[in-house]
Amino acid sequence: MTTPSPSHDADIRSALDGFLTRNPDVTRIDLMTVDMNGILRGKWLPVESLDKLAKGSIRLPVSTSALDMWGHDVDGSGLGIAYGDKDGVLAPVLSSLVPVPWSKRPTGQMLMMMNGFDGGPSPFDPRYRLAEVVARFEQAGLTPVVATELEFYLSRPTEGADEAPRPAAGAAGSHLYDFAQMEGFEDVLHDIQEACRAQSLPADVVIAESGTGQFEINFHHQADALVAADTAVMFRRLVRGVALQHGLQATFMAKPYGDDAGSGMHVHASVLDGSGANIFAGANGFEQLSYAVGGMLATMAEMQLVFAPNLNSYRRFSREGFAPTQANWGYDHRAAAVRIPEATGPAARFEHRVAGADVNPYLSIAAILGGALKGLDEKIEPGAPIDDDLHSSFGDLGWDWQTAVHRFQRSEAAVDTFGADFARVFALVKQDEIKQLGRMVTDVEYKTYMGRI
Repeated sequence: MTTPSPSHDADIRSALDGFLTRNPDVTRIDLMTVDMNGILRGKWLPVESLDKLAKGSIRLPVSTSALDMWGHDVDGSGLGIAYGDKDGVLAPVLSSLVPVPWSKRPTGQMLMMMNGFDGGPSPFDPRYRLAEVVARFEQAGLTPVVATELEFYLSRPTEGADEAPRPAAGAAGSHLYDFAQMEGFEDVLHDIQEACRAQSLPADVVIAESGTGQFEINFHHQADALVAADTAVMFRRLVRGVALQHGLQATFMAKPYGDDAGSGMHVHASVLDGSGANIFAGANGFEQLSYAVGGMLATMAEMQLVFAPNLNSYRRFSREGFAPTQANWGYDHRAAAVRIPEATGPAARFEHRVAGADVNPYLSIAAILGGALKGLDEKIEPGAPIDDDLHSSFGDLGWDWQTAVHRFQRSEAAVDTFGADFARVFALVKQDEIKQLGRMVTDVEYKTYMGRI
């Protein structure tokens, strides 16, 4: 597997010393790795123990990457306690070492990647899976340029994990692009932007979305897809932390309110050649853009489990909503799965609109780029845009979680993008989640059936 260049001990020590010089009050570093579900897991490392990090002796079980939503091992994964639960070594992503401005005590944080039993990259680490897709672009002399847009809700804090969210004070009804809505949340939105600056996250435009207390932040394009995914991961933690400072709760659930808009993570991307020119903007640029779109559409249904990984994810998809229900494309068409905001010129790019805000950003971007590269390699035609034809030759995406798991398990594209080991375990983790949730009797079942049957 091709991987990012490892950081040498001296580089790590230099980066840590420089960070502490700039932030002398910091007492700990939060070391964070991202599991298959997109959940941050890791350790608090006191600054007195930073030598351990420089020497490469910070460990977590390799199974950490493949835990279920509740933090448990999944039977049959080949990992976990039944197989010895062997340790991996955490490798630092030095570019992600930043202060945590919302923490009660002076704190830093850094993303980590999981190295496996033999010291090489763990096949189960999501960031490594995206790194491998990016490496395939590099081998072709290409560089994907990526930006994300993330939607989220701000609400009143819940008393318990099983309590439904309640709109925050001042958040009522649909306020799409409404200045009054943003002004009502000015303090928290301002502090979110300030925290982005403190962590060097390239935040751009802030808008009020159509949901009650729903907002969207767009990020600048990055000529490094790994950094774009890092940004999305770090931003979700940032928003939740800053919101708590203001007595609010933030969620990136795909559909926290049944009758309100869902939250998505849209991905904009173009591709540069070796000279730094956008391949979608040249003489045959639209042909190249079409092939990239064709590849994404051809693999989209198989990758629906990545774009909609959770039970709640499928509540976004309906004929009346904006979340796409078919593998289709269109020119500046927000009902399309792949929208083309600019078809010519230096800003030519595509916007992938399927994923919810609850996705693992590494996996979602890897699936998108993997499909685009397949289309470029195989010259896959995308068919007619929905501007001309509402039917897609690539068919329905579906909104059934179990079907999405089955499609992913049978998918050659999933193995090609993520590797056989990762694809097998990811499907197993989601299948186990379906089984666990299927055993739980919900409040709505009691309300509907208990007194009537």
